[in-house]
Amino acid sequence: MDDKTLPGNGEEPPVLKGTERIAAYLKTLPDSAGVYRMLNAKGEVLYVGKAKNLKKRVASYARGVAHAHRIARMVSETAEMIFISTASETEALLLEANLIKRLKPRYNVTFRDDKSFPNILVRMDHPFPQIVKHRGAKSRDGIYFGPFASAGAVNSTLNTLQRAFLLRSCSDAVFDGRTRPCLLYQIKRCSAPCTLKVDEAGYATLVNQAKDFLTGRSRAVQEAMAKDMHDAAEAMEFERAAQLRDRIRAMSHIQSRQGINPATFGNADVFAIHQEGGDSCVQVFFFRAGQNWGNKPFFPRHTQDVSSGEVLTAFLGQFYDSRPPPPLILLSEPLPESELLAEALSLRAGHKVEIAVPQRGEKHEIVMQALLNARAQLARTQAESATQLQLLDGVAETFGLETPPRRIEIYDNSHIQGTNAVGAMVVAGPDGFQKGEYRKFNIKSTELTPGDDTAMMREVLTRRFGRLMRESSDDGESDKWTKWPDLVLIDGGAAQLAAAHAALEEVGVIDAVIVGVAKSIEREAGREHFFRMGHEPFRLEPKSPVLYYLQRLRDEAHRFAIGSHRARRKSAIGANPLDEIGGIGAARKKALLAHFGSSREVASASLADLQKVDGVSAGLAKKIFDYFRG
Repeated sequence: MDDKTLPGNGEEPPVLKGTERIAAYLKTLPDSAGVYRMLNAKGEVLYVGKAKNLKKRVASYARGVAHAHRIARMVSETAEMIFISTASETEALLLEANLIKRLKPRYNVTFRDDKSFPNILVRMDHPFPQIVKHRGAKSRDGIYFGPFASAGAVNSTLNTLQRAFLLRSCSDAVFDGRTRPCLLYQIKRCSAPCTLKVDEAGYATLVNQAKDFLTGRSRAVQEAMAKDMHDAAEAMEFERAAQLRDRIRAMSHIQSRQGINPATFGNADVFAIHQEGGDSCVQVFFFRAGQNWGNKPFFPRHTQDVSSGEVLTAFLGQFYDSRPPPPLILLSEPLPESELLAEALSLRAGHKVEIAVPQRGEKHEIVMQALLNARAQLARTQAESATQLQLLDGVAETFGLETPPRRIEIYDNSHIQGTNAVGAMVVAGPDGFQKGEYRKFNIKSTELTPGDDTAMMREVLTRRFGRLMRESSDDGESDKWTKWPDLVLIDGGAAQLAAAHAALEEVGVIDAVIVGVAKSIEREAGREHFFRMGHEPFRLEPKSPVLYYLQRLRDEAHRFAIGSHRARRKSAIGANPLDEIGGIGAARKKALLAHFGSSREVASASLADLQKVDGVSAGLAKKIFDYFRG
């Protein structure tokens, strides 16, 4: 690909705009495939497009006639264009999807895709493989099964798989440190390979059964297990027969929860789109190994004059920009460039990808089910959005804001007597809670009095708005740290409000709208007092919808803060003190735990006993001995 340097790049902002400016590029453009970007006078990307013939496509914009309102407005704002030539239209399509997803131009169809889908990973880098939830790059050695539509779907499936196949879920550090089986063995959710309750060959059989089940050979696994159960019963090994019966039931439970399990295809993604009132909902179903692994709705952002086929085409290109497509993609309606899209996805995946719109049979029924879900989900979302906008209007009226807030940040703290203290930031707006924007702050200051909530809040706000002031820019780029809130809610009364204003003034923020939400002395919901600098404290009517909304915001911040605190506390509890000692790597830690049985025994060991461990020199033994004695 060649990035063309064009007239006007690097010079003063051009005087010409619109069709005249676009026409100026025609003399230098090739008659070949490529991608183009249209920018306004501020350098913001308005639109990203691809073309089989760049010169012809740009000429169509330069003529300035017969354009839809959206295109005409986009053309009139264009002050600069950037072009990239590609070897083929297929390559241009892939590059276009990547740029749209990264730049999120105003006039393109875009959707929020801030999380990768979770998978189940069977790790193969250990003699006793671990089964675990995995999200992100597939860099670990093992076998991946997915994607699943949500973390909840993965967690539920993992829990049932543990009952069915008794695979370990503990980390290697916990596995290596066990001297007796844990609770999961007692409740029949693990075979306890850590204490050799099952040997390596027996555990390998369990792993193979799990892999067969997850790759669609579930009937063969169940039939073999049923035969073993009957053989055990005839041999009067009733306890073993009962265990096999429970494992068969666990597998049946997974299949019954999955609902739709197709017989005519194995791996496929199903996309159905429904449009109404200028909005679109794309419902996605994931099928792997003939099993339904969940569904998820998406709501692409676009103007009202974009057709459903155009929305779905753009959505698919961005959806598979960072995900491998399956061999089969089923759609609810035909696309104008389905052959080109299939060719591009095949190129990216390294295998043939078929795009089809089924008209009859099981595939058609599944697509219609997805379409029904899309229609119902869009109706619910539009109803919730209308209610949300009314509530934001009420919030603006309550706190004297000029316009309804687009971004509300809510802050809370959580700790136990000052230990493992965490500050939390929750974000809400017209689309509800923006969970991808949530942030937690581990309280770092060593000068705080343990349990001083006011000082903790001041530290959190200083860090948040200090970074906001440092990283805010006027270049059109916006990330998680450079988005300004229209309203800030904090947990507390006058003292916390004063501390919040002091924290913001310290970093140079003087115009933020901050409101303190304090519970009454009786701590009853509905009797909250609201504090704002320069105003008298006030309360809302107990049955006010705005009050209920503000309570939900506060409760969500409280929930997130407590969850973050618990995660930090759990991490601290599970941390091995040997990890804090310099010179002790994985091999020496394993040798110490194998010799003494636990880190507690290592801590109480004598200097002479420490020196007896393989790989522990006299100097390192002295270092360990001194560490545990302060």
